[in-house]
Amino acid sequence: MSNTPQTSSRLARIGRWVAELLLVFVGVYAAFWLSNYQQHQQDAERRDRILASIEQTLREGIESGKFNRTREEREAAEFRRALDAGGMPPLHPFVFITDYSPGDFATMLQAGGIQLLDLETLTALRNDESVIRWGLSRMARYQKLSDELIVPNLDQDISFFYDPATRKLRKRFETYPEALQATVKFANDLDRTHTELLKRIQVERQQNR
Repeated sequence: MSNTPQTSSRLARIGRWVAELLLVFVGVYAAFWLSNYQQHQQDAERRDRILASIEQTLREGIESGKFNRTREEREAAEFRRALDAGGMPPLHPFVFITDYSPGDFATMLQAGGIQLLDLETLTALRNDESVIRWGLSRMARYQKLSDELIVPNLDQDISFFYDPATRKLRKRFETYPEALQATVKFANDLDRTHTELLKRIQVERQQNR
């Protein structure tokens, strides 16, 4: 019986120690949970800002592309129709202007986009960028040919560009209708990939709200 007070004291100390340990554990866990929650909220807000920015750019690109695509299709069709009918339609300088910068996507991804965006969205984004890069590469090639072959000879008679006997384009100018059609294809490909990416972004934004 003489050991009872001592045993009770020891049990009380153990109880206090367990309670303090539990309190520390709960405090650490709560701080950890709060930190994770805040980080999750910050990531969600940053993800939505990135997606909203891309979505706005895509909408503007799709809208402006409608007008350009209609004009390019008309010009290519009119030239081809005249050429097939035996006419010798005039050639014009091939000019393709864009404000696209490959650094825009790279900066966005390096700023955390790779970690934040869904894999499906990243895939659609890279597909869209691939179409842009490939298309711009072709447009740059055609513009270079135009600058070298067409622009310096705009004051020449039409026979400089066509063989009057066959009424066909001379060999060095045969890429001109190809360039016009390539511009139309590029516009159509852009509209397709822009639309696919826009739909994917809208799905991801909806899922994360």
